[in-house]
Amino acid sequence: MTVDDVFTLRDPGVGTATPPPPGYSVTDTPYGTRVEGPDGGRLLYAATKAPADPPDDDRAPGAHEVDVAIVDVVASPQTIGALRRAGIVGVTTAVLAVGGDHRVHSPAEFERRARLWSASSPSDGQELHCPPASWPTARIRGPHRVLITGGARSGKSTEAELRLLGEPEVTYLATGPVAEGDDGWARRVDLHQRRRPWWWNTEETLEAAAVLERATGSVLFDCVGTWLAGMMERCGMWQETPPPEAESVLDERIGELVAAWRRCSARIVAVTNEVGSGVVPATVSGGLFRDRLGRLNQRLAAESEQVALVTVGRVMELP
Repeated sequence: MTVDDVFTLRDPGVGTATPPPPGYSVTDTPYGTRVEGPDGGRLLYAATKAPADPPDDDRAPGAHEVDVAIVDVVASPQTIGALRRAGIVGVTTAVLAVGGDHRVHSPAEFERRARLWSASSPSDGQELHCPPASWPTARIRGPHRVLITGGARSGKSTEAELRLLGEPEVTYLATGPVAEGDDGWARRVDLHQRRRPWWWNTEETLEAAAVLERATGSVLFDCVGTWLAGMMERCGMWQETPPPEAESVLDERIGELVAAWRRCSARIVAVTNEVGSGVVPATVSGGLFRDRLGRLNQRLAAESEQVALVTVGRVMELP
């Protein structure tokens, strides 16, 4: 990468291929190569592996904020979240997403992912300014609800995680059953855990409404289907003869969840299962679960700013 047509940067953290002229400062940092120009412009060519939390003396607001951050979002999209967490990327920092290749199936998909992280995707050979010629609009951090649905192994959880990789504070609300005694489920849980950024906080609980009521930052709720199955079990609806109050108790729990979804002050991305699709369940309990989840999905969708359907790893935004 050439800076002001006067010197060239190598890979992040490796320094320069040509010496910078007087007036320029080039520093290798844990977050990548930082350049300051004679006009005061501050550029970061970000490293692809985000470091752990910075020491307390690095947390002064704006102390290390840059005007432009260049991030290889194919190699490490979570770097954007780490930079925001460290205060290096602020609300007006222009984040430039680079690194598009065969790992992303099309230029349109690359641009879509960049938008999810409040980044832009410059074209090859494009001349960029630091500070930017026009400052980006500050990121709007108000409540925003996204419901992502799809069939089994459709890629819906991956898409949900993708949408929050640029966020500095994420709570992962896991509502699945305990993996004890089920090796297949344990492997699935382990895979999900290993691909999350290190700073995401995980809460494993059926008390989803309580988590949403107190949540800040962003929340990934995975998933609504396992929450409903667990809550139906808690209410006794899987028993051969359910308690007479089971239906009304479940209705109350569902109402609490929908109300918390509506009131939540955090940004939420929730994963749910697309049920039915014309197939009649072979069991009474299967039909009950399908009907309950279908109606719950509709209620959450009605309270959401965005709903997306994922199939074979491709995403379709629903109007």
